[in-house]
Amino acid sequence: MSRKRISLPEPTTLDKVIGWISPEAGVRRLKAKTVMALYGGYTGARKDRRQTKAWQTMDGSADQVTLPDLPALRERSRDLIRNAPLATGAINTVVTNVVGTGLKVQSRVDRDVLKGVLGDTEEDFEAFERAAEREFRYWAASKHCDASHMQDFAGMQDLALRSVLEAGDVFVLRRFTQRPGARYGTCLQLVEADRISNPDWHMDTPRLAGGVEKNAFGAPVAYHVLQAHPGDLRDPGSRHWVKLRAYDRDGNWLVNHLARPTRVGMTRPAPYLAPVIESLKQLDKYSEAELMAAVVSAMFSVFIKSEDPDGLAPMEDGAGSGRDDKDFQLGPGAILDLLPYESVEIADPKRPNAAFDQFVLAILRQVGVALEIPFELLVKHFTASYSAAQAALLEAWKFFRSRREWLACMFCQPVYEAVITEAVARGHLNAPGFFSDPMLRAAYLGSEWIGPPRGQIDQLKEGKAARERVDMGISTLAEETAALTGGDWERKHRQRAKEKRLRLEAGLDEVQAPVEQTPVPEEPEEQD
Repeated sequence: MSRKRISLPEPTTLDKVIGWISPEAGVRRLKAKTVMALYGGYTGARKDRRQTKAWQTMDGSADQVTLPDLPALRERSRDLIRNAPLATGAINTVVTNVVGTGLKVQSRVDRDVLKGVLGDTEEDFEAFERAAEREFRYWAASKHCDASHMQDFAGMQDLALRSVLEAGDVFVLRRFTQRPGARYGTCLQLVEADRISNPDWHMDTPRLAGGVEKNAFGAPVAYHVLQAHPGDLRDPGSRHWVKLRAYDRDGNWLVNHLARPTRVGMTRPAPYLAPVIESLKQLDKYSEAELMAAVVSAMFSVFIKSEDPDGLAPMEDGAGSGRDDKDFQLGPGAILDLLPYESVEIADPKRPNAAFDQFVLAILRQVGVALEIPFELLVKHFTASYSAAQAALLEAWKFFRSRREWLACMFCQPVYEAVITEAVARGHLNAPGFFSDPMLRAAYLGSEWIGPPRGQIDQLKEGKAARERVDMGISTLAEETAALTGGDWERKHRQRAKEKRLRLEAGLDEVQAPVEQTPVPEEPEEQD
């Protein structure tokens, strides 16, 4: 067995000079350099330092360190979302900014690939794009898109993203059910993460982990789904598993696993709130305690302290002092006539706590860093300057945009492809070569997904900046329309042309003559 050879440091010229001046200092210096060579160059890996001696760590594969903790993480994440306002606000902030009213599709066929197949003119391509958007818009706006017939596609986007944030992942089942009055049979069924598990709760293996059956490359081939939620003990389906294939024989997806792994080989990711669960729980308990203390302090109490072992003297003694209950009532300008051995004490718990707000805000700044939500947006509190607020929104928009792109790529686009494929198969769309050539099929299914705009603090400044970008040629009207209003520029352009025509016909606008531009004389070239 070969051993790792360690090269000890050689004394440098400086070491020799120090050793010549002070042999003891030279020995200590060489000893320290030898220890550093044995332990490596990172102090964070040292185990002989007081700061890190008690730091015990253990690491394994992504599934080994994640899967055993997932049930507890999901339960605590959902409990925080139900009962902790800060956790609820964080989830709602992400869902509102990423999904909002729903991502809308804009068909973008590959004109270079489809030229001569779909048509030769721009009108041919635009006609197919409008027809494809119309067919998908009809499917998405109907509750027939949901297997449970409860919500439309925008609502399913909201629920899918919310489920991923709460539990770490969610599963989308592609179903086909022909319902009366429905134009399409394709529909979706969302399955909660808890229902995907190993049959009979068997131990995880390299080929079966967290209910996901994988091949030699780690790609999913099947999912084991409980017929009911495991927490619903009254339902016998909570103990029966069904094996669902990930893809059909033609390679079309049947089960779409929505998740964002954070490590290579991670089968089931942790919830979004997992890194801050303890912080949010402790902060929630602290807020509740401070609130209770403030309520108690609001109940103003006055105590009469007496040195008499029998307690407070009677209101009317035998000598006929005439003291009654009215003498001990609080009131504006009231004076209490106490005996020499009696005094008044007031219960003052020092609440509300003056440092409460600053402490909570300091913790929330750390929570915001972990969740990639700026502090100002997390608490909806903008008190800084316009530039600071704008910087916070821009930083948050990077996170929201990445999540939106992920949702569009992993959830919306596969669903769009399934619906358009059925539309072509049923003859609702004319797409020559759609099923014969994968390249042509991909060219037909090109699209972009537009969501709600990021919002503006000063709309006038944002509008001027958008005009400057368009005039400079670094942006287009379609891009600026999507960024500022989240709409479709072509549709808005047609509507504006219609409105302009109607106003001209009604005499509300005058026809403007074209402005003649005066040619700018060319400057003479400089002679060398």
